[in-house]
Amino acid sequence: MGTSQEDTVYLVLEDFGSLGRAYRETDPSQADRQTVLSDLLSGQYERPLRIVAFNTTQGWARDVTGEIAGEALRNADQDDLSPAARAFVEGARAR
Repeated sequence: MGTSQEDTVYLVLEDFGSLGRAYRETDPSQADRQTVLSDLLSGQYERPLRIVAFNTTQGWARDVTGEIAGEALRNADQDDLSPAARAFVEGARAR
């Protein structure tokens, strides 16, 4: 049985200021790569720090922050990025 991209879940680590950092609670049906990217570009996250992907079927997890930041730059004019998305991309590029 093959594994599809649908088996991969993407979670966003967000900085909630004085409340600390936490991975955003996400409906599994909305935790796919495209939805996370769309939410990032539209400003759904206020202070995203990192994005982690995992696939329990294949048994792996990895930081995809740089990949998602690159996709954000390719999919939106930098002037169109929300302030939070711009800060995320700049932070990822600085790493």
